[in-house]
Amino acid sequence: MATMELTKENFEAVVASHDTVLVDFWASWCGPCRMFGPVVEAASDLHPDVVFGTVDTEAQVELAGSFGIQSIPTLMILREQVVVYSQPGAVPGDVLEELIARAASLDMDEVHRQVSDRTSGQAAS
Repeated sequence: MATMELTKENFEAVVASHDTVLVDFWASWCGPCRMFGPVVEAASDLHPDVVFGTVDTEAQVELAGSFGIQSIPTLMILREQVVVYSQPGAVPGDVLEELIARAASLDMDEVHRQVSDRTSGQAAS
């Protein structure tokens, strides 16, 4: 499966309609981003159950800003609409595979519980 372009207009719909979404925040002028692109493309072929999306930070400034992206490339993984991984920097293919496997093995009931606890704790503050 090829990567898809994510925009402010389609981001929420894509994330809401897929269990796992891997997002590569990039820009065309960024050398490491251009080197990381083929790694993401190769992983997308191995994981048809995961949506692989790219966000061009130059064209999607508002979307990148909403996630606080300050360095590119930044890799983000969402499961069930929760960000479970977000780090700047390109990673080799074997590390990407490990991150995808770790995200897939998460106990999402526990993750949602933790998010809920954190959110209710902030509301009480």
